[in-house]
Amino acid sequence: MPSGRPAGVNLGAVALRVAVFCGSNTGSSGDHVEHAALLGSTLAQRGIGLVYGGGHVGLMGAVADAALAGGGEVIGVITEHLVGAEIAHNGVTTLEVVGSMHQRKARMCDLADGFIAMPGGYGTLDEVLEILTWNQLGMIAKPVVFLDPSGYFRSLLEFFDTAVDSGFIRGSHRALAQRAWTVDEAIDVATGPGPATAHKWIDRDASRA
Repeated sequence: MPSGRPAGVNLGAVALRVAVFCGSNTGSSGDHVEHAALLGSTLAQRGIGLVYGGGHVGLMGAVADAALAGGGEVIGVITEHLVGAEIAHNGVTTLEVVGSMHQRKARMCDLADGFIAMPGGYGTLDEVLEILTWNQLGMIAKPVVFLDPSGYFRSLLEFFDTAVDSGFIRGSHRALAQRAWTVDEAIDVATGPGPATAHKWIDRDASRA
């Protein structure tokens, strides 16, 4: 289970770290790159470390490069397979190489105090949904926010509402997936207090009523 801050990392550099999940492509809108760069530079300006997937490509590269340019701490966590695909960012503060995608997510979770999701594809969704699930199950209590100035995540968030209406997600657990329209708002949420959650088994409560 992911928990706490791991050994082997200089924890004196920053007071807080935020993990950013985002695409290894830039997408069809230049706005996504602009927002990723603004997020990276703002994290650096606010003295908050960046934890991310360790690539130099796509939105991942944009957020990392902007944080580095601003003098921020950037920790990349990448799998051996992706290093072999030659997408690793060799200019980050620390690059950790792990054996599997699960280890990558667990390590990022250990390092981060909160999470920001930006546009991406299957990998981004896999990462942010697993963190939401760990929160739902009470394994962690760390804030998760979708930075969504363009409405990219609108349909996904509407699906979460449908899942609540259909009795598969508690309303309190739906609130774990927060939404922000601006970079500063997203950082404020991601560095705020962790969520308190009830257990996930709605049917169990109904059977006791």
